Amino acid sequence: MKFVLSLLMLIPLCFMSEYWLIQFIFFFLSFMYMFNISMSYIWVNISYFLGNDLLSFSLILLSFWICSLMILASEKILKLNNYSNLFLFIMVSLMVSLFIVFSSMNLFIFYLFFEISLIPTLILIIGWGYQPERIQAGLYLLFYTLCVSLPMMVAMFFYYQNYLSLDFFYMKQNLNLLMYICMNFVFFVKVPMFFIHLWLPKAHVEAPVSGSMILAGIMLKLGGYGLMRLMVLFMGVGVKFNLIFIVISVVGGFFVSLICLRQSDIKSLIAYSSVAHMGLVLGGIMTMNIWGYWGSLVMMLAHGLCSSGLFCLANISYERINSRSIYLSKGMMNIFPSMSLWWFLLSSSNMAFPPSLNLLGEIMLINSLISYSWILMIFLSLISFFSAAYSLFLYAYIQHGKFYSGLYTLNVGIFREYLLLFLHWFPLNILILKSECFVLWI
Repeated sequence: MKFVLSLLMLIPLCFMSEYWLIQFIFFFLSFMYMFNISMSYIWVNISYFLGNDLLSFSLILLSFWICSLMILASEKILKLNNYSNLFLFIMVSLMVSLFIVFSSMNLFIFYLFFEISLIPTLILIIGWGYQPERIQAGLYLLFYTLCVSLPMMVAMFFYYQNYLSLDFFYMKQNLNLLMYICMNFVFFVKVPMFFIHLWLPKAHVEAPVSGSMILAGIMLKLGGYGLMRLMVLFMGVGVKFNLIFIVISVVGGFFVSLICLRQSDIKSLIAYSSVAHMGLVLGGIMTMNIWGYWGSLVMMLAHGLCSSGLFCLANISYERINSRSIYLSKGMMNIFPSMSLWWFLLSSSNMAFPPSLNLLGEIMLINSLISYSWILMIFLSLISFFSAAYSLFLYAYIQHGKFYSGLYTLNVGIFREYLLLFLHWFPLNILILKSECFVLWI
């Protein structure tokens, strides 16, 4: 609760034009939050309806980290004086809602702030996005989530009427198929599952860099987190019906990987690769075995850092070239050599290159899915192969070749940008040394 209050104290500062002070306080709070670590399944720091176990802790820390980096990435808003105070206010309110979502011990509070976190994201996309189509993208994001969250609200009230508690601690019942569909579909949309993923590439392409970072870094994780918390209610139904969603996720991941190979827009390619990675996460959770749960948490953290870093890179090159086309951004290695290293490091992490956290996550998820059914091995091997293919395609097309003759002069990058990329890449590749943390929460 003290962290929520600390964040609320930042609201007056947002309107005092202290852009970098807010960013420093965000970083400071993320380091302070590390002292509160819970290294087990036991809930700690309990106050009223909030508390943390290791699952909550990891995702709140990721939220703090990504929100700090979002402010660091959005210096252009400050330079152009593009409503920077309002931007900071949106950031603080988003962080408060995410903190409460991940640390809530009550399903209703979780649901309430799950919906509230949509509003700041929507304002980010519509307020600071690029093209006029951003309004349509924002509506896609809003209505995809709202249409499927209404059944969840009804199911939740029905559950409360029958069992008289919405605390996660007391959830041990075995619910039926209708409740399974009503409760979980909102998370399937949020992950997003193949077939209901179309809002995601649209939202990413129209969003500013901060909008893309929060969408890829945190918003998709809300779906995985919700499923992990609620799957305990559907053990009986899950054994019979989870196979359908596993097949959709894994086969969908393969199709999306093929779609990635045909993209001409850098942001669109990174957005579709998110769908493929989160498809694996969804498949892992649906197997309901311990490898799947561990691997899903690791993959969510890895994807949050890696995807967010790639969107930062896409934005850095967009600010120089004013185009996101892969075909116009060729030959960057000649004129932008130091950024080429970061493209390489983050693209290689995206294809699960050691020692990145993505590799650990993929190994765990492949373990869990193959132990569920060996036939999935075919599609898992295809996903692994094509994820390497589209990551290489992205890197090779942008960095090699003859550069666009319309570029006369280029700023090769400033300290802030290299710091931003380092703070994405370093935790992504160093956390594998402390990977036993991620298997202590069950």
